[in-house]
Amino acid sequence: MAWLVLVVSGVLESVWATALGRSEGFTRLVPTVIFLVALAFSMAGLAVAMRTLPTGTSYAVWVGIGAALTVSYAMITGEESASVVKVLLILGIVGCVVGLKTIGH
Repeated sequence: MAWLVLVVSGVLESVWATALGRSEGFTRLVPTVIFLVALAFSMAGLAVAMRTLPTGTSYAVWVGIGAALTVSYAMITGEESASVVKVLLILGIVGCVVGLKTIGH
């Protein structure tokens, strides 16, 4: 169950990171509210997962999922340029997250 909570928290990290960028320094209401709600649930989920899973593994998986999804979304929406090298590096992050799950607690 802790792994599922951790994955959902990683997805929410991507949500809050994207909303933070769209909030334009907290001057836009809707992205700011999305940021705050996603941040609270993402951190709470990370804390719950860390009751069972090691801190280092939890944090690495949480950040890896969040980073990979955030940059993937930005590339899909055209907010960030895409390249073969960038996609391969993102796949490397995903591979590392899967590896941590495979050998993890």
